[in-house]
Amino acid sequence: MVTIIDYGSGNLRSVQKAFERLGVLAVITSDPNQVAEAKCVVLPGVGAFCDAIGELHRRQLVDPIIRHVHADRPFLGICMGLQLLFEFGLEGGRHAGLGLLEGDVARFDLPHGMKIPHMGWNQVVWRNRLDCPTPGEAEHFYFVHSYCVQPRDESVVAAYTDYGGEFCSAVSRGRLLATQFHPEKSQAAGIHLIEKFLKTA
Repeated sequence: MVTIIDYGSGNLRSVQKAFERLGVLAVITSDPNQVAEAKCVVLPGVGAFCDAIGELHRRQLVDPIIRHVHADRPFLGICMGLQLLFEFGLEGGRHAGLGLLEGDVARFDLPHGMKIPHMGWNQVVWRNRLDCPTPGEAEHFYFVHSYCVQPRDESVVAAYTDYGGEFCSAVSRGRLLATQFHPEKSQAAGIHLIEKFLKTA
């Protein structure tokens, strides 16, 4: 069973449906006790970093998430669920995140004429990691974001994407996988990635 964390940050049903399409039971919950006992956790989300981390604290979800990741139990972060893993988000000030990965979440610094947010389909190039899809393979996934993660530890970078310059579009460490793009909105490529994640789980 997969546990999807609800902290009021949207797109929960589409994530749930993606797992159900693969025949996997996925429950949505904001109960910290249920998250603490979960074998496999998904942290989705959209919106502002400061609001998201604030809701996680308010609902007492921070500690069970941190314990889950430290125990190397299967974890999938999607969009905001990737960004929250880092030390600080720089939207509207400097806000502490979960601190599970070193680095910041900063607004795109793009050449003149390029639009923010980065929205739509773009290519994701996977690095040479056994726990990711085919190394060197380029696939297209769906993005909607104005901020991107800046990991200080290059070893966690699982994939990158070019939008006015390369940025980290996925991270991986142990049984943790987190993506800036939305696999649940990325058709066949997204379902394949979720299936790959479930095999590690």
